Amino acid sequence: MNRYSTLLLLGSLTMATFARADALDGLFDNSIVSSISQALNDAYHPDNGRNNDDNNSYEDDSRARNNDNERRRYEDRQRQLEDRRRQLDEQQRQLDNQRRQLEDDERRLDEDYR
Repeated sequence: MNRYSTLLLLGSLTMATFARADALDGLFDNSIVSSISQALNDAYHPDNGRNNDDNNSYEDDSRARNNDNERRRYEDRQRQLEDRRRQLDEQQRQLDNQRRQLEDDERRLDEDYR
């Protein structure tokens, strides 16, 4: 009887192991394995994957904003330089007028002296 119960116990453990193995085979079919592999790959390599499109569009938007800011700064600086050029041109005209007046005054002085 002891042998029979040992044989029965051993047989049931063997059958349970085979049943678990079949259940595990069903669990690890290709779609589940590939899903798990993809999840692990995404966890270890977050830059690769589906979020690249979002990252690229964010980088494109950021780059466009930076270009807009740089263009505005350039245009502002260009306007400042044009304003400075106009100021210098006006100062030059004033200096030219003063020079002509000085020359006129010198000529009158010479004419009055002679």
